[in-house]
Amino acid sequence: MSGPVILAIPSKGRLKEQVEGWLADAGLRLEADGGERGYRARLGGLDGLEVRLISAGEIARALESGEVHLGVTGEDLLREQGEGMDSRVLMLRALGFGRADLVVAAPQSWLDVATMADLEDVAHQHLARTGRRLRVATKYVAQTRTFFALHGVGDYRIVESAGATEGAPAAGAAEIVVDITTTGATLAANHLRTLSDGVILRSQAQLAAGLTAQWDGESLAVTRRLLSLVEARARARATLTLVWPPEQDDAARAACAPFLARGSQARTSGLLVPRGDIASCSYALEMAGVGPVTAAAPEYVFSPECGPFDRLSALIS
Repeated sequence: MSGPVILAIPSKGRLKEQVEGWLADAGLRLEADGGERGYRARLGGLDGLEVRLISAGEIARALESGEVHLGVTGEDLLREQGEGMDSRVLMLRALGFGRADLVVAAPQSWLDVATMADLEDVAHQHLARTGRRLRVATKYVAQTRTFFALHGVGDYRIVESAGATEGAPAAGAAEIVVDITTTGATLAANHLRTLSDGVILRSQAQLAAGLTAQWDGESLAVTRRLLSLVEARARARATLTLVWPPEQDDAARAACAPFLARGSQARTSGLLVPRGDIASCSYALEMAGVGPVTAAAPEYVFSPECGPFDRLSALIS
């Protein structure tokens, strides 16, 4: 291997804290190199991997260019890399945090603009009346253009935002904004509201791989170890283990046959059950006279199969 597998994570802010918590939950301790302000780190217990701490936006660019093998950043930033992103970056797993929506928002005073179709009409009228195209302030140029084209909105021009995008209409810099929001409170405070069909993307943090990075057998093996651990922890959070007396195994398995067909996994004198099936499965065991049955939350559920790694390996090879 020419060098370690490089995993990029955010260098600051709430997303950094959430990523560190996610790694710790999987049993991977982030150990900084070069002191508290260092930009390199390692994961305790996983050799052959180097962690780089950089901004979330830079992580998306580094994945797209192949400078890093793996990275955690927002899907909104990955999608902003533009056309053909899917051929250069593979999203391996949605992580369930860092949630935000990329939305089209108009002034609350525009009472007759509730949909993208309404916006198309207003943009056309604005051009006819003023000779100027409607201005849309955003940092998300690629996704804005794609979404507006999808909805047939053409009479506009992008005003790239360097600061607080939501303040552009009040400052007279734009009429419309396309921006990220979590609760909508900041938009409302700036007298803006999201169009009813104006959600471009429901974003969250993603573990992603750079397909143009320098991959070889050793780097793939290190990545397999990381993904196996991450997937085992994710499976554990989604399942419970039901255990019954060994002498009642035949009756229990007969009672649980429908759940095995739906993806539950049998084990010695027990069953690994999706959490959503726990009430139905435990009731079936009760009705079959099986008991006592205990339910426990596993820490990890390892499997020979690792879907994210299989997808990555197939694309790399």
